[in-house]
Amino acid sequence: MVSDKTGRQLHDRATRGEELSVEEQSQLQRWYDAQDRAESDMLNITAPDGSVTALQAQVDSALQQLAAITHRLQEIAAENDALRNENAELRRQVADRISPQPA
Repeated sequence: MVSDKTGRQLHDRATRGEELSVEEQSQLQRWYDAQDRAESDMLNITAPDGSVTALQAQVDSALQQLAAITHRLQEIAAENDALRNENAELRRQVADRISPQPA
């Protein structure tokens, strides 16, 4: 096993264009392989299947609630428009009754 310090030093030398011996190249490759395995292990951490399923169910439920609320808001907006129109018509009727009629 190549120590992290040695691996970093070999990597630094190789990236600066220094020639490495066959043994040093082998050590560097083993260090790269170990780094790749550590990264792969870290990235392969997954949540238990049950938690993903539970989270998806929560998201689905929230989306259904959002759709229902959106639909209700659209209904309320339509009702408000109808009431505004009715109110405007009633105001016109009152104004017509109040305005003086020619004799």
